Amino acid sequence: MKHLLKAALLGSALALAAPWVGAQDAYPTKIITIVVPTAPGGGNDAMARVVGQRLSEKLGKPVIVDNKPGANGSIAAEFVARAPADGHTILWGYVATHGINPALQKLRYDPVKDFEPIGLVAESPTVLVFGNGAPFKTVGDLVKAAKAKPGAINYASAGNGTAPHLAGEMFKLAAGVDLTHVPYKGSSPGLMDTIGGTTQLMFPSLFTALPHIQSGKLRAAAIAGKKRSPLLKDVPTLEEAGIKDVDVTQWYGLFAPAKTPKPVIDRLNKELVAILGEKDVVKKLGDQGGDVVTSSPAQLATLVQGEVVRWKKLITAAKITAD
Repeated sequence: MKHLLKAALLGSALALAAPWVGAQDAYPTKIITIVVPTAPGGGNDAMARVVGQRLSEKLGKPVIVDNKPGANGSIAAEFVARAPADGHTILWGYVATHGINPALQKLRYDPVKDFEPIGLVAESPTVLVFGNGAPFKTVGDLVKAAKAKPGAINYASAGNGTAPHLAGEMFKLAAGVDLTHVPYKGSSPGLMDTIGGTTQLMFPSLFTALPHIQSGKLRAAAIAGKKRSPLLKDVPTLEEAGIKDVDVTQWYGLFAPAKTPKPVIDRLNKELVAILGEKDVVKKLGDQGGDVVTSSPAQLATLVQGEVVRWKKLITAAKITAD
């Protein structure tokens, strides 16, 4: 009788579990949305569309990109954090949503507790660019001019607390100079004013700046990252130019809401890593200034934890506040 009772209980448990197991095996069951925290047309958007197209082919379901810009990416991040944990709503996270913002502002989401990391996609360095009308050609020229007239040189950013702003502040601290920060509502207007001469320089991502560098509208002076870019082989890093400890490499990765089933996360990571191993995808991202980087979910989780600590130290030292 005891054996019969155990068998009956086991059968009931399996029957209850079967629908849930089947649901995971069937993933995905509907359209998948990649929520991008920036406006259409930028580097985040372009990369997400490349990955999304291939992910759709891999998973056999439509993958759409939904742009939700605002608050330096926090609006999109909060939206995904509150979405159903079934793998059909994914965040295109980056250094702002999971590194800078948590150290800069009071958020309605936790970058660690509210997400399941899926994997890294790429990284893109920040590049120091000068407008053609700027009276300096090299990093050394800029430092000399800034020390001669403290505060007289303006640098543009995409807004208070953005990566271009933090790169500028890191540069000021490392070089011992005083530059005047001019925040804009996004990188594009800041770049336009740097091209036009209203501001003299900026620290945009290579994704954003590359077309203007290639067209000759901006001059690339240095890479604010660990290594030179293969797209700008003759442009030195800031360290090579004599300025140490300025590394604002912007990274990008996919995140799902917390408690998304592990089999779903593992499937997404598997397909993502496979996509990023394709030569045409590597080229498409590379042509825009991005270096493909893959990771496991655990490795991305470790990166996020370290980034929050790192940016908190910088923001505190530079006394930076959000808009």
